[in-house]
Amino acid sequence: MSLPLLAIACLLIITLGYSVKCWLSPFGDCRKCSGMGHALKADRKGRLKRGKDCRRCHATGKRIRVGRWIYNRAARTYRADTR
Repeated sequence: MSLPLLAIACLLIITLGYSVKCWLSPFGDCRKCSGMGHALKADRKGRLKRGKDCRRCHATGKRIRVGRWIYNRAARTYRADTR
């Protein structure tokens, strides 16, 4: 198998795998709070306490994946144009 065909096959597998992941699990952990929904802060004794709620995910700990966001935007545009 030649090198360009191998590269195309690898990219196709990665793309299809990510699209299946976005279809089965459209939400992933928030990158800012690591899926906890809030920040951790230490008190004076060094013990960890719950900090402020995450503003990016609104304290849910989940964010929509980029691929799912693109699909939702394309589907919304398609539905708006076909009315």
